[in-house]
Amino acid sequence: MNEIKVVFMGTPDFSVPVLKMLINKTNVIGVVTQPDKPVGRKGIVSMSPVKEVALKHDIKIFQPVKIKTEYKEILDLNPDIIITCAYGQIIPKEILDYPKLGCINVHASLLPYHRGGAPIHRAIIDGDKQTGVSIMYMDVNMDSGDIISQKTIDILDTDTAESLFDKLSILGSELLYDTLPSIIDGTNNRIKQDETIATYSYSIKPEDEIIDFNKTRIEVYNQIRGLNSWPVAHTYLDGKRLKVWESKIGDCKVNSNIGTITNIYNDGIGVQVSDGEIIFTVIQPEGKKKMNVKDYLNGCKKDELKNKRLG
Repeated sequence: MNEIKVVFMGTPDFSVPVLKMLINKTNVIGVVTQPDKPVGRKGIVSMSPVKEVALKHDIKIFQPVKIKTEYKEILDLNPDIIITCAYGQIIPKEILDYPKLGCINVHASLLPYHRGGAPIHRAIIDGDKQTGVSIMYMDVNMDSGDIISQKTIDILDTDTAESLFDKLSILGSELLYDTLPSIIDGTNNRIKQDETIATYSYSIKPEDEIIDFNKTRIEVYNQIRGLNSWPVAHTYLDGKRLKVWESKIGDCKVNSNIGTITNIYNDGIGVQVSDGEIIFTVIQPEGKKKMNVKDYLNGCKKDELKNKRLG
């Protein structure tokens, strides 16, 4: 595969294993990634993880603000194939139609389920028991192209968005490596997606981060782990934001108002939800670092916490 000229398009850490595999096994002649942007409270301008890898390997880098119109330099490289993985912009038809071997996407779901920008988060939030990776031909619509190959993994009850990201990023690079020969020699079987069962997992919005205590224990538990470690679920205590990183499902059959702190445990704070109690175990009060609830309780008056209303 070393003679195949590849342009790779990707941005976050999730894309890095795929890019590294392609650098080792093919001829990556260009990398397209999102522009550098301010990160964190101090607004320090930072490059994407994909750009960092490309720089280390002296690969030509393109960072169009709007790839819809800024793509000529990419086509001038005359790639045999373009491979995308979590790039972050919609690819125009002019690019999709150019390479002789097509434009291939590595998508972190079992298509046609969970099309869109947040398939890993939503799979956990929705309580799915399995997910996986799809290698697909791209078309003008979002994640709707023909499927080339798929691989499935279980979602563990202990998985978070972060742990699932890590698993699927490795799985994606391995599956692409196994699939590339059939793409190159044209022996793969293109499978059209069933539009009647397609679902969409749009990017996480600010309102999705707010814990809804009207939901069940398992739904709240899934929401919290599905947003860990980014962007992190939160609620409000005494008018201040309280991020909730980890929780567990309580056994206590309490009957308080929804969102009320019901019990203070040695290592957790119990909160009333629609069918019982969710217990926060790792939190981050506004302006402070992430901490175990056990440590948080050492610095506050426990009696004053009970019966407070969150939200």
